[in-house]
Amino acid sequence: MGLKLNYSTALKTKTKSYEALFKKLGFLVMKHLMIKADLEVTVLIVSNAKIKRLNKKFRNINKATDVLSFPNIESNNLVSLLTKNSQLYLGDIVISNEKALTQASDYKHSQKREFSFLFVHGLLHLLGYDHLNKKDEAKMFKLQETILTQANIRRKI
Repeated sequence: MGLKLNYSTALKTKTKSYEALFKKLGFLVMKHLMIKADLEVTVLIVSNAKIKRLNKKFRNINKATDVLSFPNIESNNLVSLLTKNSQLYLGDIVISNEKALTQASDYKHSQKREFSFLFVHGLLHLLGYDHLNKKDEAKMFKLQETILTQANIRRKI
């Protein structure tokens, strides 16, 4: 079980790197879900303008969002692949730097906590989780909180 994280930013200004934290969180997700495969994920931190363009292009929603996930593997094939000793490129996670910073302030918790939440949320989408109905939403959000708690990343500042 391993995780290769391709981390980069597409920002004009220098920003704090969350690469090591995301890798730690990724391992916690893999351990919790008993994933045996070696995974590779790309994470890109972008501006609101960039994520808005991506959201419009791929989801036909003309507004900025906090996180987008672009899975490389169809979810119906994913479960069997994750339990095998294989190497999988899961896909891409795109996080809006501006949205993350604003939401951290709005929710009155740390930037670390917000970026962590968005990364885990995006990773779970790549792993086939979704929140299209209340039952799936409850399951996904409970798993996110479990992972963040294990990493000692709490809502309080």
